[in-house]
Amino acid sequence: MPYALSKGGWLGLAALFIISIICMYTVMLLRYCMDFNPLIQSYPDIGQLAFGNKGRFIMALLMHIELYFVAIGLLVIEGDNISRIFPGVEVHIFGVIFEGKKVFILLSSLFVLPTTWPSNFRVLSYLSMASFLVFLFLLALILWIGEFQGVGFNQKGVILNWSQMPATLSIFIFSFGGHPIMPTIYSSMKDQKKFSKVLIIGFTICTVQYGLIAVIGYLMFGEETKSIVTLNLPKSLLTSKIAIWTVVLIPLVKYSLIIMPINISLEDRFQITGWPMSILIRTSVVFSTAIIAATVPCFAFLVGFTGALISGMVTIIMPCLCYLKIFKSSLKGRVKTPVILCIIGIGALISILGTYVSIRNFRKGL
Repeated sequence: MPYALSKGGWLGLAALFIISIICMYTVMLLRYCMDFNPLIQSYPDIGQLAFGNKGRFIMALLMHIELYFVAIGLLVIEGDNISRIFPGVEVHIFGVIFEGKKVFILLSSLFVLPTTWPSNFRVLSYLSMASFLVFLFLLALILWIGEFQGVGFNQKGVILNWSQMPATLSIFIFSFGGHPIMPTIYSSMKDQKKFSKVLIIGFTICTVQYGLIAVIGYLMFGEETKSIVTLNLPKSLLTSKIAIWTVVLIPLVKYSLIIMPINISLEDRFQITGWPMSILIRTSVVFSTAIIAATVPCFAFLVGFTGALISGMVTIIMPCLCYLKIFKSSLKGRVKTPVILCIIGIGALISILGTYVSIRNFRKGL
C-alpha cells in the first residue's frame, strides 16, 4: 500500500476509496447472480449461467490464474522479508547454489502446506481473522518505529503522478481481488442474509487498514518506499525485526484461504475422493507456487501486472458482464445499466494502462 501511494501520489487515497466501492459493488452483483439460481455455488457456476460452457471455462480460468498468482505473491513476501533478517544465506546442493530468498520461499511453503489440507471454510475463517489481528500489531510496530525510533513522518510526497497512477490502481484492484472465493464463502454461510452486512464491514475494515498503512508508510519513506514497506525499516532495530516477522505471519495464515478454490476445482476435475490423493494434489499445488515464486524477480511487478491483467477482469469486468447477461430482460430502461457499463469501461481502462505501465516499470527496474 505505501508503495502504491508512492507511485500515484496522495490523490491515490481517493482512488483507493473509489476502487473499494466498485469492488464491493461487483461482489454484490455476484451475489445477485447466485440468488437468481439456488444451484449456483461458485464463481465458474456464475459464468456458466450467463454464457454457457464457454463462460464457465473463462471464469474458471481467470479465477484460478488470479488466485494462483496471489498465492505466489504471498510466498515472495516470505522470501523477501526472511532473507532481510538472515542476509547472505546460501545453500549448496550438488554443486548448485541456492540463495537465501529461494531457500526461505521453499521453507515457507513447507510451513503453509498443512494449512491447505482442511476443506472446511469455517476453520479457515479463524485463520483469516488471525491475519487481521496480526496486521493491527504490525501497524502499531511501524507507528512506533516512525514516532520513537528516529525515522519520523517527514516525507511530503507528491499530490499526483499521472504517469504511475495506472500502476497504483492495479495494486489497489489486486488488493481487493477476493471475488473468486466470494461465491464459495456465500454458499458456505450458515445465515446468508448476513452476507451484505459482512461485506460492508469487511470492505470498510480493509479500506481503513489499507489507507492507514499507506499514509504511514508514505510519510515515513516518501518516494523511496519499496514494494514491501518492511524492507525500508532500519535493519539494526529490534522492532524492525519484529515487524518483519509479523509480516511473515500474514501470508502463512492467508495462503490456505487463497489456494482452497484451486484445490477443490482440481479434485472435482479429476474426481478425487480419497484423503491420500487429495493430500497429494494439494501438496503439488503448494510446491508449484513455491517453484514459480523462487523465480519471480520483483514483487511489485507481480502485483501490478496481475492486478491489471487478471484482477481487473475477475474483479470488475466479468461480474458486470455476467450480471448484465443474466438480468438483461429486467434491466431495460433502468439507471443501473449505464452505471454498470461505466464500471466496465473503468475496469477495461485500468487493465490496459496498468498492464502497459507494469511492464514498462519492470523494464526500467522500478
